[in-house]
Amino acid sequence: MSSFSFATVPTILSAPGAARGLGPELRARFPDIHRILLVTDQGFLRTGLADAPVASLREAMFHVEQFADVLADPPEHVIEDALAQARQHQTELVIGLGGGSSMDVAKIVAVLAPGQQSLAEIYGIGNVRGLRLPLVQIPTTAGTGSEVTNISIVTTGATSKMGIVAPQLYADLAILDAELTLGLPPAVTAATGIDAMVHAIEAYTSKHKKNPLSDNLARQALSLLSRHLIRACENGSDLAARQAMLLGAMLAGQAFANAPVAAVHALAYPIGGMFHVPHGLSNSLVLTHVLRFNAEACAEQYAELATIVVPHAEGTAEARAEALAVAMQQFAIITGLPRTLRQVGITASDLDLLADDAMKQTRLLGNNPRPVSREDAFAIYQLAL
Repeated sequence: MSSFSFATVPTILSAPGAARGLGPELRARFPDIHRILLVTDQGFLRTGLADAPVASLREAMFHVEQFADVLADPPEHVIEDALAQARQHQTELVIGLGGGSSMDVAKIVAVLAPGQQSLAEIYGIGNVRGLRLPLVQIPTTAGTGSEVTNISIVTTGATSKMGIVAPQLYADLAILDAELTLGLPPAVTAATGIDAMVHAIEAYTSKHKKNPLSDNLARQALSLLSRHLIRACENGSDLAARQAMLLGAMLAGQAFANAPVAAVHALAYPIGGMFHVPHGLSNSLVLTHVLRFNAEACAEQYAELATIVVPHAEGTAEARAEALAVAMQQFAIITGLPRTLRQVGITASDLDLLADDAMKQTRLLGNNPRPVSREDAFAIYQLAL
């Protein structure tokens, strides 16, 4: 067996309602801390679901400042604004409360607040130096798995994105509380759920760093997500389904933090960056076509995953790999997500630009089980059109 390393957050708390007791939980863990910055977005604040956690923190004698201006695919100015507020507040602990964007911003603020580096200095892999502030992550969607990853994504220009990958981005504590996801619309539930399944599938077939731990996490994640996604979409108040989705997304996050994602994400990033399509939906739009492209190189692995998602699938490895691709397409059909690039405003004249940008995602493409040329990327976008 090949050597491997595996890292994740030290503590995970999974319990419906856990956020209502956030104050006592953090007071017990961080007895000497008093000043907290809560990073979230205006949309989540409007749901009122942040009220109980914030009240709990204040009752536990924490001084809570809120930064609620996080935007999807956060641009650099959002990071800088949050960082300025953290320093002005003399923040001692950062909480990310929201989707992947809020949690990504929280990670970067926790790293940069001590003042040792600038944002520009930490882009890339392993460029964070020194310690960060204590960090707690609480997801409000079951998708990104950002609460247990060492990755943050920042929009650095009009359309371009940069990644920050470093062990300091792992949180001290991740809390999974399905009560915070009860207000999610079906379309958001579906897109984020498919995003999490993509994390599991790509971790399982990652060319680099694939390992037995990430494999088992990916399989368990895919089982939970595929069994509960439709339930969570059809009945948004199904707390058991929502908690299972959060757990599945977290397991998938642990998997791909250690066995990184590949071409689905590489081709999805330009769709999100250029056309402001939500990340999970961007993944969904290209997923089936990338699966079919990759099957030439990893049909056996896809066939193994098909036994989880479509256990009745039979035949050759190639046939079962195709069954997996069809099943993933069915999730988009059943949940009513857009299934073509045209449905999100992309035309044939945009494909060259998308293909050019996809080829810049070298950090991701290097993990793909099959090499992807520019011609391949263009052809996949054509199929998705």
